[in-house]
Amino acid sequence: MSWTAERARVASLSRSRTPDDPDLISARRNLRTERLADYIRRTVDAAPPLTPEQRARLALLLRGAEPPGKPTAVLSIRRNHVRRDSESVAPEALGGDAA
Repeated sequence: MSWTAERARVASLSRSRTPDDPDLISARRNLRTERLADYIRRTVDAAPPLTPEQRARLALLLRGAEPPGKPTAVLSIRRNHVRRDSESVAPEALGGDAA
């Protein structure tokens, strides 16, 4: 399902459900996942071909792990910004929104 279809689902559910409704929470989670997947897809498509080592490193990051020998970074995602260590990044920079 595309992220725009998920956005429509969130809009539809938010009209009649409370913010803590499990279906609405799930729809919002799915919307964020689809937006992230779209951003990753566009970024990978625009990048030069990756080496097997680069692919393995990126796969580790997506699994929530850091490659051996690399410092672990703390990533905290909030409603209006993403913070990694001491830097702040707007959600638009990651292809996301505040939904």
